[in-house]
Amino acid sequence: MFKVKVYVTLRESVLDPQGAAVMHSLHAMNYKEVSDVRIGKYMELMVEKSDRPVEEVVKEVCDRLLANPVIEDYRFEIEEAVAQ
Repeated sequence: MFKVKVYVTLRESVLDPQGAAVMHSLHAMNYKEVSDVRIGKYMELMVEKSDRPVEEVVKEVCDRLLANPVIEDYRFEIEEAVAQ
């Protein structure tokens, strides 16, 4: 079994209104050191071993469901997990 950590973020060219709102709030709270905020998603998947490579399965899941490839990028980390 594998534990997969998936990080999905908006592409740099895509406006992030949620990130802009957080940055505005931080500046209003006098955190002037913060120059940019981008908001994303984090997911953890438990993936069983199969006849397909786990990387192939995760890429397919991300492309088809977890991320919108038109406006989002993703990356993932795979680690061996002990079945519970």
